[in-house]
Amino acid sequence: MRGEGFGPRWLAARLGALLPQFPEVAFCVAFSGGADSTALLAALAAGSRARPRLRAVHVHHGLHPDASLWSAHCRKVARRLAVPLKIVRVDVKRERGASLEAQARAARYAALACELRAGEILLTAHHVDDQLETVWLQLLRGAGIAGLAAMPEQAPFANGTLVRPLLTRTRTELAAWAEGHGVDFVEDATNADERLDRNYLRRQILPLVRARWRGCAVAVSRSARHAAEAQHLLDDMGRSDADRAADGEALAVTALRALPLERRKNALRYWIGVRGWPQPDTRRLAELAGPLLAARADAHPKVSWDRVVAEREADRLSLRERVAAAAPAAPVTWLWGATPVQRLPGAMGEVTVQADVRGPIDLDLLPPELTVRARRGGERLRPSGGGRARTLKALLQEAQVRLSERASLPLLFAGERLVAVANLWSDASINAHARSKRRVRIIWRPI
Repeated sequence: MRGEGFGPRWLAARLGALLPQFPEVAFCVAFSGGADSTALLAALAAGSRARPRLRAVHVHHGLHPDASLWSAHCRKVARRLAVPLKIVRVDVKRERGASLEAQARAARYAALACELRAGEILLTAHHVDDQLETVWLQLLRGAGIAGLAAMPEQAPFANGTLVRPLLTRTRTELAAWAEGHGVDFVEDATNADERLDRNYLRRQILPLVRARWRGCAVAVSRSARHAAEAQHLLDDMGRSDADRAADGEALAVTALRALPLERRKNALRYWIGVRGWPQPDTRRLAELAGPLLAARADAHPKVSWDRVVAEREADRLSLRERVAAAAPAAPVTWLWGATPVQRLPGAMGEVTVQADVRGPIDLDLLPPELTVRARRGGERLRPSGGGRARTLKALLQEAQVRLSERASLPLLFAGERLVAVANLWSDASINAHARSKRRVRIIWRPI
């Protein structure tokens, strides 16, 4: 199809090749108002096979003074093409040290994901020149095979599928088609801002490359397809290795350690990606595949990146979302004689003193005033009369109490002395003995 010029017939044939169910599909076009997405939307609207289930979404980033004018232009073009259009405003958070370009892209795709309906096809107007730029940028960032595969023609996205039907067309021919058919488009002034990596590459570097290697865009796009094929094979191997190491939602550390280092990294990349988490950088992946898996079973190491925490408990490696540490709850004074049931702050639940003829605690030895607080580290307890004091950390490890549960365990103190840990242990100083007349136990009900 390289020899046939861009237009409605070419686009219909391309969509038919990519989507066997075409034209019985619903399309949503990511419409910026630029030449590329304008050509895509106009060609779709002109093709009777795609029109009945066609709509567009424009994302208003609010980053440029003319952003509202661009939105108004998109309304005008969509009205002329008789295509329903929705404009979505996003708030791009400017984090220090992060690329504004990347943050805007993330906000845009998040908005499109929210807007995409179940089973709908999201169409973007990425073309062969975009692919060339993307591969170069990935190379300069030291990306692996997945990065060099750049943008696939189609991929699962939100509730539907993302399809890029224009990856064999050029920026020039799309703009020429739009101009030739009298369809207005806007020029984003930020495309001239060479402080942005992609613009600098596009305006300063790639013209020199094209002057020497005229077919570079097609050749690099072909390399990206080869990388994508290689990535498919790596994904198949990663899926197989991760399935063999699966322990529920976690992975078994012993199974991972049995793999060669390269396959171990590949399995971890697959396992992280298939769960929808961002990938770790090279250094953190090396920590995951090496020191974290090699650590002692009771060390509970963890590796964090972006919003993700990978942590190990004994032989299990699991993932969770990283949340900001909450300020520790203030200690609670508990006069258990007057208040048998004490509500505790946060996720600590409530504690109760309950009479029990077989209870482990001697009621007459239990101080009338207790202080209840969360762990701070360094606490010690002597759980049996003849034994020595043990660190709470060692007791929790031996009992295999999950890391996620430890922060919410209420600790009961008499002054500075730890006398009970939830309903797990009590100190020898209050433990019942053969002559104890009244026995109780601590009941803990977590939230």
